[in-house]
Amino acid sequence: MDFDVEYDVIVVGGGNAALCAAISAANDKARVLLLERAPEEARGGNTAYTEGLMRFVYDGTDDILALSPDLSEDEKNSDFGVYTEDDFFADMIRVTENRTDPDLCEILVRQSNPTLRWLKEQGLRFLPQFGRQSFKVDGRHKFWGGATLAVTGGGRGMVDFLFKAAARKGVDIVYDAWVRDLIASDAGVHGVVVQIAGNTTSVRARCVVLACGGFEANTEWRTRYLGPGWDLAKVRGSRYNTGDGLDMALRIGAQPCGNWSGCHAVSWERYAEDFGDFSVTDDYERDSYPFSVMVNGEGRRFLDEGADIRNYTYAKYGHIVMKQPGQFAWQIFDSSVLHLLRPEYRARRVTKVVADTIEDLARKMGDVDVAQFTETISAYNAAVKRDVPFNPAIKDGRGTAGLDIPKSNWAIPLENPPFEAYSVTCGITFTFGGLKITTEGQVVDRNNLPIPGLYAAGEMVGGLFYFNYPGSTGLTSGAVFGRLAGRSAASAAAGRHLKAAQ
Repeated sequence: MDFDVEYDVIVVGGGNAALCAAISAANDKARVLLLERAPEEARGGNTAYTEGLMRFVYDGTDDILALSPDLSEDEKNSDFGVYTEDDFFADMIRVTENRTDPDLCEILVRQSNPTLRWLKEQGLRFLPQFGRQSFKVDGRHKFWGGATLAVTGGGRGMVDFLFKAAARKGVDIVYDAWVRDLIASDAGVHGVVVQIAGNTTSVRARCVVLACGGFEANTEWRTRYLGPGWDLAKVRGSRYNTGDGLDMALRIGAQPCGNWSGCHAVSWERYAEDFGDFSVTDDYERDSYPFSVMVNGEGRRFLDEGADIRNYTYAKYGHIVMKQPGQFAWQIFDSSVLHLLRPEYRARRVTKVVADTIEDLARKMGDVDVAQFTETISAYNAAVKRDVPFNPAIKDGRGTAGLDIPKSNWAIPLENPPFEAYSVTCGITFTFGGLKITTEGQVVDRNNLPIPGLYAAGEMVGGLFYFNYPGSTGLTSGAVFGRLAGRSAASAAAGRHLKAAQ
């Protein structure tokens, strides 16, 4: 490939945000180069490790069918509900404890539906996530939690669709391209220094979009910013998200922004590999905990398993698991709820024990205080409000009374054998700290001035998420801000070209 020419836009990264930026810029007639650090077989960043589920604003069945028109009559009859802009705003404000940047949040919410429609125009297909985001109520699927549609083929399907769309638009794509630095001067950013298959070269561009992830795969940075113990976390996704884009931007004066001590972290298979593995990643989530009792190695409960619908607690509960002795916990289920468990609990790669009594279950678990565990379960069973009906599709109020740590919803006593227990640890998904950007996606320096020629999208955007995260917002955010950054970079590149010509 001839790097002697100057590109209009260089996009650094190869996941959803980067690809949306590249396609968006190409749609505006920019000459675009996309540099993906991973080899082709590992392309796609964290996007490739997701379910492809996207949170977006919709007003009932018509909006769902506009994005997923090929449903059967039975599927069309599902209770999709509605998810309004007010709902999305309320979720973002509530789970971030009122800290989400209001301007960025407004872009995310108001552009969520138009962006999914734009993705459909690029060739992506969507299907309702029946198996993971709905329960059958009176024979009809009822969706819950604001996350309804997933990209066909999941995250890897999304990556494949977007790479094909980028190629159709004429985007030049290079794999094994590790961007090491920005080419910058007082006039802004003019390109990148990149190592391609071990050879370092410089590539000029009028604008650069950084969309190469957070620092979740960097053990040293995790410990530095997230704190002690985070070096022990499992990484759910790409091993290539080591904070390089953040580092090179900060070196030229970019302003850090957001929750640098925060991250998205979940309950994950205890003995998973250290990094994401395409062959087994879908098997490692353990997100049916709202129907469980969770205990640590001391045999004690340590959180409210039913505080809210899974979509609003799973991304912060990994933090709490990380703080337990030995960085592990167990999820215990009564046989009456086993049919509600998500598919990954039936996968081959699980750390699972089964027993007909609570005492035998504790002994088989092997690393839990048997006496304390037995006492914990006995107290929990006695505290369940049995007169309140159980309903998995809503926050049913079937909780406990009198416990130091309550269970607020979906409290089922453990008294119908066989009982099943699954061991989990903390799996980190992505980090919340990032760069400050304008409402046009342009990176801002420490003097609060836009850096000419530099844009950011995806996990690199700081200020959206604090402490927690509404499930399935990440891909939506990546697409919304990737599309925005690509469009803005293309426009700025055209302006720079015109200025140079004059």
